[in-house]
Amino acid sequence: MAGETHIVKAYTEEISQLTGLIAEMGGYAQTAVADSVQALKRRDSALANKVIDSDRKIDALETQVSAFVVRLLALRQPMAVDLRTVVAGLKIASDLERIGDYAKNIAKRSLVLNDNPVAGPVVGIVNLSRMVEMMLHEVLDAYVNSNAEVATQLRSRDEEVDAAHTGIFREILTYMIEDPRMITSCTHLVFIAKNLERIGDHSTNIAESIIFQVNGERPIERHLTPQSSQTPSNP
Repeated sequence: MAGETHIVKAYTEEISQLTGLIAEMGGYAQTAVADSVQALKRRDSALANKVIDSDRKIDALETQVSAFVVRLLALRQPMAVDLRTVVAGLKIASDLERIGDYAKNIAKRSLVLNDNPVAGPVVGIVNLSRMVEMMLHEVLDAYVNSNAEVATQLRSRDEEVDAAHTGIFREILTYMIEDPRMITSCTHLVFIAKNLERIGDHSTNIAESIIFQVNGERPIERHLTPQSSQTPSNP
């Protein structure tokens, strides 16, 4: 009996360790998103390069999470909620890795923009980033607390992000039409706005993984809104 208690305790600690790794990864992702937009706003090349370099930490943590999950599945053979926790953790780590990639891309484009005239739509980009950063922060809190109710509420926020992204896209197009000299800068801003919209999508994916982890059911599939396909992803 003592041996069983030790095994259960060790297993519980391993699940907690997995949650901790993903929370750490989420912290790096949040910082990367915030810093990438600040680098754009301040035209801060040093901060942009810091974001680019920090992506390696996020990638390394995803690799660590993947190896940890494989080990748990092989040695513990989890069932029910434990299995869902492990599977959801793997999916969330993948979404966080993509969020880190989008933040890195924003930072790279901000470096290019530093060599071009300041474009007015940057203000709209900053406002969109606030929405996305708050969404990411709240969904990570929901993950740590296994709060499916908050995760469910956050899913609806994705539509707000999509609507804001559409508004910014139209604003950028207006700038390009009115002043052809801004086409290069505005083209980069189009992709930066799309990066932020995709970060919102991945935050929503995390919310859906939390709902699955806690309730054992996938939420009703979201329908693709027209604005979500108006601009391309990264070239």
